[in-house]
Amino acid sequence: MSSAIHLSAHQARLLHLAAQGLLARTRRRARKADVLAAIERMRVLQIDTIHVVARSPYLVLFSRLGAYRSQWLDELLAEGAIFECWAHEASFAPLADYPLHRRHALDGRDRHWSMKHALRMRNEHAAGMQRLLAQIHAHGAVKAADFERSDGAPGGWWGWKDEKRWLEALFALGELMIARRENFQRVYDVRERVLANALARADAPPTLDDASLPTEPAMRRTFAVAAVRALGVAQARWINDYFRSGRKLKDADLDELVDAGDLVRVEVAGWNAPGYVHREHRDMAVAAAANRLRATHTTLLSPFDPVVWDRERAAAMFDFDYRIECYTPAPKRKHGYYVLPILHRGRLVGRLDAKAHRGEGVFEVKALYLEDGVAPTSALAAALAEALGRCADWHGTPQVRIGRCEPAVFARLLRAAIVSASNA
Repeated sequence: MSSAIHLSAHQARLLHLAAQGLLARTRRRARKADVLAAIERMRVLQIDTIHVVARSPYLVLFSRLGAYRSQWLDELLAEGAIFECWAHEASFAPLADYPLHRRHALDGRDRHWSMKHALRMRNEHAAGMQRLLAQIHAHGAVKAADFERSDGAPGGWWGWKDEKRWLEALFALGELMIARRENFQRVYDVRERVLANALARADAPPTLDDASLPTEPAMRRTFAVAAVRALGVAQARWINDYFRSGRKLKDADLDELVDAGDLVRVEVAGWNAPGYVHREHRDMAVAAAANRLRATHTTLLSPFDPVVWDRERAAAMFDFDYRIECYTPAPKRKHGYYVLPILHRGRLVGRLDAKAHRGEGVFEVKALYLEDGVAPTSALAAALAEALGRCADWHGTPQVRIGRCEPAVFARLLRAAIVSASNA
């Protein structure tokens, strides 16, 4: 059954960005509650440790909130408002979603490399892992660094050499959770203590014990609906990738959710399959179809932002072919090590290879590439100069240095715009 809502490709993009909190720049100063609200909107905030610019989860939040205190994310984890889990990849998620992710971990162990590795470790090192778990029960939280020795000699309580891998395996299995991070290093503690701390602080504590977990079908249904809500509009085949909650769905798999009113089918021009919109976003989809959504935001995106982490979805939604090259050998890279997509007024107009030199106070754009068909205009240069300035200031690297640009003419325009913005 086809919906009466018909969207152009551009209108679908605007609906997607609105759901992600990227349609317009926020005009007020960010608060700690906004960090939690952004995570609740996305439902998962992917973690990556590379920090040539801000580490990915902090940059994803900056793209949506502007300048905010990065320690707020750390505080929310320590307070138990959010927790760490394996979802799309290693991620932060709202505490209320813990039962869903716990069920997924218990029932989806054959579907994710982290769980496969954890089960193999447990089979091969059961005794050692149990001793480590008992030690944490008795003596409290630990970091992987507690087992490292700079002189090469055995470290830790019993001189084990596998503790770091055991900690990660116990985390994947759900026996350990992340109590907090110190200098972005995970601090592991037993699940019972971490959850007790979270429940003690929660205004409306959810039920987190294993006896009250949702069934696997209920988990999959909830994740599917939540993914569509987070994405704004999505094709069936993209949905389960959001939480890595199962095989690619087909349209027939969603008939029940459409019939129940949880999802609304829409038509998107240029798509060879229907789109799906969450019931709570139906009015926003109608507004998009009537051209009442307007994109005004220009910002840089993390390589692990939900907007671009699915290469197929980014290509279909934005006609943007994006490959994360930081894990690619240098000679094979096309654009650079840590390449940030450029979002400008509802389009992904280019990408830039960036590095924050914190000691020098310099935000370096090593190379910048506009997409084919994007005109190198003064207006684009001015908007990007402002966005670069905001990002550089937040990094504590206020001097923006521009390297190579393609097309070359854009380098002159962008440098002039940066000088103009700094003198304003």
